[in-house]
Amino acid sequence: MSRIFGELSVETFLARYWQKRPLLVRGAFDRDFPSFDEHDLAGLACESFAESRLVQGRFPKNNWQPEHGPFEESRFSELPESGWTLLVQDVEKHYPPLRAFMSHFDFLPSWRLDDLMISFAATGGSAGPHVDQYDVFLVQASGSKRWQISESFSPERLADCPLDVLKTFSPEQAWDVHAGDMLYLPPNIAHHGVALDDGMTWSVGLRAPAAADLFSAMAEHVARLPGGGPRYTDPPLSATIRSGELDSKSARRAIDMLRDVLEDEAGFTTFMAQQLSHFGVAQEPVNPGPDLSPSELRNRIQQGQTLVTNPWTRMTWIESDSMAKLFAVGMCVRCSIELAVNLCNLDRPEVDPKFISAADHEALCKLVNAGHLVFSDA
Repeated sequence: MSRIFGELSVETFLARYWQKRPLLVRGAFDRDFPSFDEHDLAGLACESFAESRLVQGRFPKNNWQPEHGPFEESRFSELPESGWTLLVQDVEKHYPPLRAFMSHFDFLPSWRLDDLMISFAATGGSAGPHVDQYDVFLVQASGSKRWQISESFSPERLADCPLDVLKTFSPEQAWDVHAGDMLYLPPNIAHHGVALDDGMTWSVGLRAPAAADLFSAMAEHVARLPGGGPRYTDPPLSATIRSGELDSKSARRAIDMLRDVLEDEAGFTTFMAQQLSHFGVAQEPVNPGPDLSPSELRNRIQQGQTLVTNPWTRMTWIESDSMAKLFAVGMCVRCSIELAVNLCNLDRPEVDPKFISAADHEALCKLVNAGHLVFSDA
């Protein structure tokens, strides 16, 4: 279990702070972070497959100038000495050794973790005061930064601005953080970070689908049911008196029909697990090689070859008849609960050939052939 909260237990953090109030933890991480510096970040920002941004500007001048990657290497030599920030999303997916860093947050459901965004800010660099609709852990990896937050603020955004920043911002609390410090912010807390000197911030964001996302996906799910799901039926009718009126009994009938769909717990749980494994995935995994048969897969595992999860694969599972329905970017396989838990391991899956049933081998084979699991010599 992670000890990133120091003397504060994970249980206490979840009870007192999680999605309730901010928490600053001094020295949450050793200063010896995994090897990844601003040059690695800049190199990644030059790649077409990486989502990157370069932000220049300051608050309250609000002279924001964002640029989107990929960037030419020469762009970085043209930048001033201060007042800019480079941000790259999904860094742990592009650089798998950093996935071990995510395991510090394994006290949370793995399907809630979204990505590791890494930013490098020159002195005075900032992305402006803004609000996130999700939980975030802000870990200072190097240098120093001043974080200001406010729980009571005007939600009005700056007009005609290419960044989603607040028009006004008055801080209620402020902290200077240094290498190893971590700031946890629940959703809907206005915050503004400004680099006090050159440094990197590692941001672990949580996935939080909006109701609109779920309703939209649910509509597609119901549309695939036989006949498009249940149909509206009338309540007991009397002769129509007012032509064209939708009366309250008819509206209630429609509400009850929709509620029946949502309250089908088994069906909705399956939909939810499948959707969460697919929600927000930026790249679809593909099989890098020819398909394997279950016997070929067994032989490779027995020879000591290691299976690892494709960095772009998200997995979640539900229990069904003492087995697991495991979802990988929407794909469903049945396997043992033990295998499902191991495959959802944030660091790397553990597949022991001595304890794999025939059903689990079949599930593994499907996942390998779909590109969700790959072999690694590491």
